[in-house]
Amino acid sequence: MIPVRGFDEQVVAVLGLGRSGLAAARALQAGGAAPVVWDDGAEGRARAEAEGFTLRDLTRPGAFEDVACLVTSPGIPHLFPKPNPVIHAALEAGVPVDNDIGLFFRSFATQDWDQFDALPKVVTVTGSNGKSTTSALIHHCLTHTGRNSQLAGNIGRGVLDIDPPENGGVVVLELSSYQTDLARALTPDIAVFTNLSPDHLDRHGGMGGYFAAKRRLFAEGGPDRAVIGVDEEPGLFLAGQMAEGPGDDRVIRVSVARKLAGPGWNVHARKGFLSETRKGRQLASIDLRPISGLPGTHNHQNACAAYGALRALGLPPRTIEAGFASFGGLAHRSQTIAEINGVRYVNDSKATNVDSAAQALKAFKRIRWIAGGLGKDGGIGGLGAELGNVEKAYLIGHSARDFALQLPDTPHEICETLEVAVARAADDATPGDTVLLAPAAASFDQFPDFEKRGEAFIALVGTLRFPD
Repeated sequence: MIPVRGFDEQVVAVLGLGRSGLAAARALQAGGAAPVVWDDGAEGRARAEAEGFTLRDLTRPGAFEDVACLVTSPGIPHLFPKPNPVIHAALEAGVPVDNDIGLFFRSFATQDWDQFDALPKVVTVTGSNGKSTTSALIHHCLTHTGRNSQLAGNIGRGVLDIDPPENGGVVVLELSSYQTDLARALTPDIAVFTNLSPDHLDRHGGMGGYFAAKRRLFAEGGPDRAVIGVDEEPGLFLAGQMAEGPGDDRVIRVSVARKLAGPGWNVHARKGFLSETRKGRQLASIDLRPISGLPGTHNHQNACAAYGALRALGLPPRTIEAGFASFGGLAHRSQTIAEINGVRYVNDSKATNVDSAAQALKAFKRIRWIAGGLGKDGGIGGLGAELGNVEKAYLIGHSARDFALQLPDTPHEICETLEVAVARAADDATPGDTVLLAPAAASFDQFPDFEKRGEAFIALVGTLRFPD
């Protein structure tokens, strides 16, 4: 646990008692604060009360009279589309609002560090797509070398649940826009920006607000090194803002769309080969094509971003290459489940929007595509250029018929359920085909989350491998 510092004997309110909220309450208490907690749901309140925390109805008038700070869970809106009434009441009372990420950064460094030979480092990863894989890949390569590393934030452990850092240890944090938007303290040593595409726009009041939430990690966080994907205009703009000039190697630019040149520090991947250049000279190259845990251009972008962060931490190229080779990939993200009778089955349930589904469709040939669920604005209309690899689509869920209307030239079948879709795709598939779950939609019409949807796909593929 990371005890929260700076609130000795002060009352701190905690709103939302899920994983991050309860962890924040524990860490506040461990640091000497007096947390009072609230959740709209009776289940959350019961969990907190069972741990001995003091409940306070933060919706009542006067609830913030003695409160030094309100700590809120990331899923609770604080500005757009409308502030939660409790957060609004705190702001009206002049009470600052923070989250567990802000508490972490204000509390991470301690006087114990004076005894360390090498100070701990924090690597943060944000972006629209690929941040989980990039974070996990950085963590994997560090542990592969024997270096102490902890993975936390939006993946792995809660940020305040991690162990106090060891000498030379690294904490790798995946951070969503919800987390970076509100945190009052952001001080990473290395910050990574993968890419930007439309997502969570209602929460941020549009693309400008969404980009601004992620930009805070760099502009206000002031990392020693920034690893930035420059294949979209926002990333290109951000790299330009962070650099003092063309040769400023505090910025490591990343691309999978073109070869990067110039006097700066660059990492790019072309035709499956990752290259690192600095001061106009190539320093290293890695063939990414045989690495099964990193298939497709989108994973090559993740590899480039992870490589940049690992090089900034001082790892040599050949050590990074060995770590990449042993990386098995993340569950539900271009995860190969099985190969049965020459047919590959891939679980990319995390592909909940058009951009992430497009990357999956580009990564494989001869695809039997399982798509659908609770579709987002625009459906799959933006996928036209990527449908050339699709042999047939098998459509499920609430948006199945809407998606069918957007596939006039692609063979498709409305299957309604994942069970039917897997069975029909398996029946149709021939050796060399890939049965790909890349829904381009949320899961909430039929599954609690994308993980449960992916687990259901894995189980169904298991019945194909081992029939009753």
